[in-house]
Amino acid sequence: MKPSDLLKLPKNLRKSYGDLNVADSLERYESWLDRREQAETQDDKYDHTETVSEYYDLFTELMQFGWNESLHFAPISQDESLEEAIVRHQRHMIKKLELEEGMKVIDVGCGLGGPMRRVAKESRAKVFGINNNEHQLEQAKQKTSEAGLDHLTEYYQCNFMDMSCFEGNSFDAGYAIESTCYAPRKERAFAEIFRVLKPGALFWGQEMCLTNVFTPDDEHHCTTRDEIKFTLALCDLFTFEEVNQCLEKVGFEIVEAKDHELNDGSSVPWYQPMDGLTSSLRSWLRVPGGRSTLAGGVRLAEVVGMFPKDSWRVIDLLDRQADAYVAGGKSGIYTPLYCFLARKPESS
Repeated sequence: MKPSDLLKLPKNLRKSYGDLNVADSLERYESWLDRREQAETQDDKYDHTETVSEYYDLFTELMQFGWNESLHFAPISQDESLEEAIVRHQRHMIKKLELEEGMKVIDVGCGLGGPMRRVAKESRAKVFGINNNEHQLEQAKQKTSEAGLDHLTEYYQCNFMDMSCFEGNSFDAGYAIESTCYAPRKERAFAEIFRVLKPGALFWGQEMCLTNVFTPDDEHHCTTRDEIKFTLALCDLFTFEEVNQCLEKVGFEIVEAKDHELNDGSSVPWYQPMDGLTSSLRSWLRVPGGRSTLAGGVRLAEVVGMFPKDSWRVIDLLDRQADAYVAGGKSGIYTPLYCFLARKPESS
């Protein structure tokens, strides 16, 4: 990130929010748990996929500004930046999926298309990205066109709980990076992915999970878990075993599955970029001092109309989200790096 990118943020936020009333959207988002509970007790309708889309309407521009156009975590070695770690992690996935030119690959929940572009560029496979958020999808298309990769990509506005726009047995491989953790019913999401993959196809997933350290009788553990769920719009947080059970129940064979947080002394904790790892302007904006400075500066700039009204409150909520991540990581109860490789049996 260059200092000039900071000057572009007001314009980019205005473009991202468009006609969105930020205050109203924040109020609606902050009530999602109450609305879900009310729907359960009063038989009202509640669609969690709408909540997730509203979450990304509010946070996408700021997340890519402070993080990366690939909105996911990666195991980080001592000698590399977060950006380098993300590229290395994506290449690891490409290798595990055995991707090559001519294959058809589905990206389930493609976000801004960062992993898609890496897959298309380096494997020459054709990647089909699905995303339920219109704003993210438009940005993904634009970034991919600018990268000259239109011929190797296709985008669909689609909910991964129902991918009926694709016939069964359509894809040679698939992946879902920190996307199916948002599914209101994980088993159903995995069943749809299973349906559209060809027999013998490999599927890579990266899930946000509770670790085996989590103890449901520990009040601090439960408070941290609930804060992560609320700030990230996660319907639930599964354990490693629960994810595996969902995969196997729909028919997948698990080839390998593990927490990719490295523990051999050659890495830094996955949450370190939000807790003190700074080497650039962007990395400084990820840590507590940078986040609070940005929120305060934006709040002052709103007075003269430089930023959309209540942008600082969105940054403040992202700051709260980062604190929840770090608390989950430091306590050892949470990881965003539970990665699995599964296969659809040849006989399916």
